[in-house]
Amino acid sequence: MLKIARNISLGAGELDEQFIRAPGPGGQNVNKVATAVRLRFNVRISPSLPSDVRDRLLMLAANRINEAGEIVIVARRFRTQARNRSDARTRLVALIRAALHAPKPRGKTVPSTAVKRRRRIKKQRRSEIKRARNARISSD
Repeated sequence: MLKIARNISLGAGELDEQFIRAPGPGGQNVNKVATAVRLRFNVRISPSLPSDVRDRLLMLAANRINEAGEIVIVARRFRTQARNRSDARTRLVALIRAALHAPKPRGKTVPSTAVKRRRRIKKQRRSEIKRARNARISSD
């Protein structure tokens, strides 16, 4: 059981962990012990996630989701299975927690009258500079 929030937790059957060999340093055990973890979690068929969280998670983790609808997280930062497993689960929980919060709707803004006036004045000055440049060339 993986606790995400007060009302959301993932069952052990929803997570698929596979231990694989990790590249990089490892000493004598580098070619013998599978310490890296490949964690798979199927977002599309998970009964634990509410539909709005599922939709946000699909958008948020679009690059990590394969064709089967699984989020794939590979953890190989540490040299032990236990720490890599914990790291993968922590990253999954962080991803789901990020999808829990609905984005704040953006409110329309209107430029103030003073800003519009400053913009017009700036455009007029720039226009005068260009007009003066043109007049200088034609008088020669």
